Amino acid sequence: MNKKINDKIFESFPNLESKRLIFREFVENDVSDLFQIRSNDQIMEYMDSYTHQTIQDSEKLINDIQKSFKDKTGINWAIIEKSTNQLIGYFGFWRLIPDHCRAEIGYALRPEHWGKGYMKEAIITLVAFGFNNLKIHSIEANVNPKNESSIHLLTNLGFKKEAYFRENYFYNDQFIDSMIFCLLETDI
Repeated sequence: MNKKINDKIFESFPNLESKRLIFREFVENDVSDLFQIRSNDQIMEYMDSYTHQTIQDSEKLINDIQKSFKDKTGINWAIIEKSTNQLIGYFGFWRLIPDHCRAEIGYALRPEHWGKGYMKEAIITLVAFGFNNLKIHSIEANVNPKNESSIHLLTNLGFKKEAYFRENYFYNDQFIDSMIFCLLETDI
């Protein structure tokens, strides 16, 4: 079998849509919205990544997101609520592993939009795009074991726990555990 990621996806940014949401490319004007998300302690509690301290941190992240698309190493979308046209979060394949047709997802949503099914709607769209358009074989999520909401979301969508790593990640001056979840194209 000679399976490979469909890199024609990278010829132009693939805007997506669901019932209540629009998923589009990040642009420079999104920097203040991204900063509000990445500087929010409630959102960042289980992200195991440093909270943005300045607007420049968010500018750098947008540049990194744009570069990852250009370099064909990732695709990340801003999540826009259709009814308000507001950027409420982001999601995407933040890391592609072309040799194994695998991608790792990441996502975040403003707390005032938690519990509305938005991230479920977004991940369903992302999974469909990944398997049908990008032609990946497996989707991975690395989750802090204390993030019960994310674990519930992933298992509800059919992701299976592949691994539990004890103290495998050094963050904020301590070793922390992580869980790996996976969804195969044959799982759906």
